Amino acid sequence: MPLQFRRLPPHTAVTIDAPARLHLGFLDPNASLGRAFGSLGLVIDAHGTRLEARVAQREEIDGAVTDTERERIALCLAKLQAAYGPVTVAIHVAHAPRAHTGLGSGTQLALAVGTAFVRLLGHTASSAELASLLGRGARSGVGILGFDCGGLLLDGGPAGDLRQSVPPLLARQAFPDEWRVLLVSDHAREGLHGAQERRALASLAPFPQRLAAHLCHLVLMRILPGAAEHDFAPFAEGLTEMQQIIGEYFASAQGGVFASPDVERVLRAVAAERTAGIGQTSWGPTGFAIVASAREADRALATAREAARAMPHIECAIVAGRNNGAAIRCAESRTRRSDAA
Repeated sequence: MPLQFRRLPPHTAVTIDAPARLHLGFLDPNASLGRAFGSLGLVIDAHGTRLEARVAQREEIDGAVTDTERERIALCLAKLQAAYGPVTVAIHVAHAPRAHTGLGSGTQLALAVGTAFVRLLGHTASSAELASLLGRGARSGVGILGFDCGGLLLDGGPAGDLRQSVPPLLARQAFPDEWRVLLVSDHAREGLHGAQERRALASLAPFPQRLAAHLCHLVLMRILPGAAEHDFAPFAEGLTEMQQIIGEYFASAQGGVFASPDVERVLRAVAAERTAGIGQTSWGPTGFAIVASAREADRALATAREAARAMPHIECAIVAGRNNGAAIRCAESRTRRSDAA
């Protein structure tokens, strides 16, 4: 039987712009200090997902999606219909990042579909509720939290059953407007996911308790304070050290500190010439270098492109942080209006 929810005026069409995120590292991958994972993440202003949903006579899923993503959307719709009630929806994906590149595309897509669906019915549901229903946020909550509020985010890891618990938000800092992020992407690779990811995690040795404690210290006493005070050096140095520790731990599963040796080569060249916070988002293959200004970003981009000159599969681009969450625009049956969330 469909669940009963407080109703709002239903909409005939909904457009969702969901932001991408960088996963900057776990604090404790296997609960050496008592609680698993804990994630640091940053929402960015590019590579997001935009979809348009409307009530229709027959279900349609089209646009910038692969067959696998189309199947994933159909599964999301089936779960939503079982929970909230039957409604036939047509979904057009205007744009979406390539899957399994470390940008959180799966969570973006699921939350965008879920949010559009409940808005079309006139229901209310939190992002955490939708994520639990749609199977997102089992380890990291930064994509879910970023959908709500953007910024530099720290979550506390899931409690109990990983299938049911969405990690809580512990801290949020606005990402400084003047800082920039160089993204370096390897289009010849994709990050571990699905059964491969589960096997990789299971193969790893226990994470040392002393390193988990050190990562917590880096985040709480260098990275987050650096962002809060716009003090770039401790932020960048702390983040690079955190990424090196996490990368060494996952090296046996992903083939090195970075999943892509070419991305690593480019980022090391960038960091050799300036202070930068470098690392890999999630399982990669996308890497990043955070720098202190737009001018530094232009110089870093030039360095990166020179280092990648003989690597046509490597793409380099500059993005900024994003300090707000998803944009939601709704069209009602008789009048049209815009909502922001």
